[in-house]
Amino acid sequence: MDDRLIKASQVGDIDALYELIWEDDNVLKRIDEKMFVDSPLHIAASFGQTRFAMEMMNFIPSFSKNLNKSGFSPMHLALINGHFELVSLFLHADAGLVRVKGRGGLTPLHYAIKNGNLNFVAKFLLACPESIEDVTVRGETVLYIAIKSDMLEALEVLVRWFQRICHKDALDWLEFIPNWKDEEGNTALDIAVSNSQIQACLILLPFFFLIS
Repeated sequence: MDDRLIKASQVGDIDALYELIWEDDNVLKRIDEKMFVDSPLHIAASFGQTRFAMEMMNFIPSFSKNLNKSGFSPMHLALINGHFELVSLFLHADAGLVRVKGRGGLTPLHYAIKNGNLNFVAKFLLACPESIEDVTVRGETVLYIAIKSDMLEALEVLVRWFQRICHKDALDWLEFIPNWKDEEGNTALDIAVSNSQIQACLILLPFFFLIS
């Protein structure tokens, strides 16, 4: 990638971006044709350059679903680096970005749970309820992520969400999520029990009453 474009992405220089496009109207298209690249949108997301990122989304929306060489999408990068205004704008632009699987099959929802970002756990589920279905390459559901990360408040948010959810697939999720087994054949409750996470087990109890 042109060093000038990298710099413009880092500092959010939209004028420089347009100058580069005037010089070469295929400059962004060539980047989009590559796999696993830090696009200008990835760079802007990492540096929290909100206006530049939104301008880039208008040009090449597909950048938002591409992974860089580290296995992260722009929403992953914005969330991990704490650029929460940008995360919200990504969510508003395309709620499906919550389901983009990065390294290890982890989605932005999984990262929000791992990091205990309860505000975005709730926002992601509200905007894209279907994201509750996504599992990692190790067969971990959202419940596994919360338990293995010892994020009890996130686990509580998930259980309360299941208690309130009104969705055509809700019954399927209630059957699927608690009974799902990871690559080692364990359910989320098995993990909590084996790790002597008593509080996690207690939080899960209302969840299992829902499916009894």
